[in-house]
Amino acid sequence: MAIGTVKWFNADKGFGFITPDGGGADVFAHFSAIQSSGYRSLDENQRVEFEVVQGQKGPQAENIRPI
Repeated sequence: MAIGTVKWFNADKGFGFITPDGGGADVFAHFSAIQSSGYRSLDENQRVEFEVVQGQKGPQAENIRPI
C-alpha cells in the first residue's frame, strides 16, 4: 500500500488526484475506488492509503482508505 495526500478532489465530478509520499507523478483518484460507507468523497490535504494500478490514462489509485 502507498500513502499520500489528496491534492484536490471534485466531489461534483467524483474524481481528483493524490500526491504519493515517495514522490513521483500524482495519481488519479475516482470516487468508486474509495473504500468507505455512505457518501464517498475526499478532502484536500486528507491523508490516505491506496494501491497504485495502471489505468487507461496513467497511474490511478484503487482501494483508497482515509488514515
